[in-house]
Amino acid sequence: METDLLVSLLARGITPVDRHVVARRFGWALLAAALGATLLVVTCYGIRPDIGTVSATPIFWAKVALPVALAAGALAVTIRLARPGARVGLAWAGIGIPVAAVWLAGFIVVLLAPAGARVALVMGETWRSCPFNIAFLSIPGFIAAFAAVRGLAPTNLRLAGAATGLLAGATATIAYCLHCPEMSVAFWALWYILGMLVPTAVGALVGPRWLHW
Repeated sequence: METDLLVSLLARGITPVDRHVVARRFGWALLAAALGATLLVVTCYGIRPDIGTVSATPIFWAKVALPVALAAGALAVTIRLARPGARVGLAWAGIGIPVAAVWLAGFIVVLLAPAGARVALVMGETWRSCPFNIAFLSIPGFIAAFAAVRGLAPTNLRLAGAATGLLAGATATIAYCLHCPEMSVAFWALWYILGMLVPTAVGALVGPRWLHW
């Protein structure tokens, strides 16, 4: 069989790959995650009554900046892990740098505070419920993000599942900031991170099963 004929037979019926399929999938997933988490905040917890006042302060936006940065970093990592053979490389820094920054800031805040105030800065008033609230709010994003990744071709399923879970958890934490009254960096450094680690751990656990293709 001639080479040209073989190539034509192999290429028959092939449709072009949509170059925007990844952006489209993750765009819809993030929209579902944000809307779902916000709806759950409004219906289950309520918006903090002083949101208008507190949103005018830099500390509030510093609180929001943590999950926003982690969501961006997790998105970059997840997109790479959703493609076979793609290297994550420096995208890991998008996760590591925000975590390191908030831990350093929390440590400095606690170190400079009076000894009697340190425990309150770390524990706040909602430490018992905060991680579980974030995990609960991450459910819509968890489902949507896993659906987006599963439709691609991940090969490292456990790591891809963990990154997908972190993406869902970080997006949920952004919405949770509308309700959470805690304004201590030390609190966010511990309990927000723990809350986001819950869907991350679940994602790593179920990734090999849910992302299999």
